[in-house]
Amino acid sequence: MSNIALLERPASTRAPHLRPVPRFVEQDAPAAPATPEDLPATRSPRGFALYVGLDEIKAAGAGVSLPLLVDALRRTLAELAPEAETHATVALAPHGSGGRDLDVVRLALHEPGAIARAKAATETEEKNEDYGVTVDISRKRVLIDGESAAFTYKEFELLQYLVLREGRTIERSELVGALWQAPEDETPGERTIDVHVRRLRAKLGRYEDIVRTVRGVGYRFDRHADVVIRYGHGTPSPDRF
Repeated sequence: MSNIALLERPASTRAPHLRPVPRFVEQDAPAAPATPEDLPATRSPRGFALYVGLDEIKAAGAGVSLPLLVDALRRTLAELAPEAETHATVALAPHGSGGRDLDVVRLALHEPGAIARAKAATETEEKNEDYGVTVDISRKRVLIDGESAAFTYKEFELLQYLVLREGRTIERSELVGALWQAPEDETPGERTIDVHVRRLRAKLGRYEDIVRTVRGVGYRFDRHADVVIRYGHGTPSPDRF
């Protein structure tokens, strides 16, 4: 999912309005002139950030692309304010991460309010980890009813691959090609994937049906109300173009 955040910084700003701070002095002593340290700090606007929540698929459906939108905004700003400086950043998020596009953008670009809400949501989830399944992508672990499940590395990789493609049916051949690429790995046959999935489901226990079999095709991850996917406090750093 790709989203845009546009930051404008006008080249010129107004000089801040400063006023002296009253000082207490001894009687009959002349008041000392105010120094810069005595003056209150002031702030003036230097630009603005426009967060746009729109992924590539939605943009294409509207007959545009993200680079085209960025270029159009820049040209408009150049006409309205030729001295304005611009910087465009695209926010990336894992496939299947869900949520509103705009919220994903704000979090990826480290907008303070979005970070605070994400942290509060994570803390709430941690308090409720004693029930259901928590797939913690950032820590490479799975909690089942509050207990850490003893997944092997390959079992977690298999579950993670399905989780990050939530709702999509993944063919066995794709799983083999994606998860057994290292030279030291013994490339399994497609049916060997079935064995790994059976072991994975056995460890999921009563939540085994979150990994669905699509007969004749492959497997799919289906999220239930009692399943939490955690990507960590920070989403991937935005890429620039």
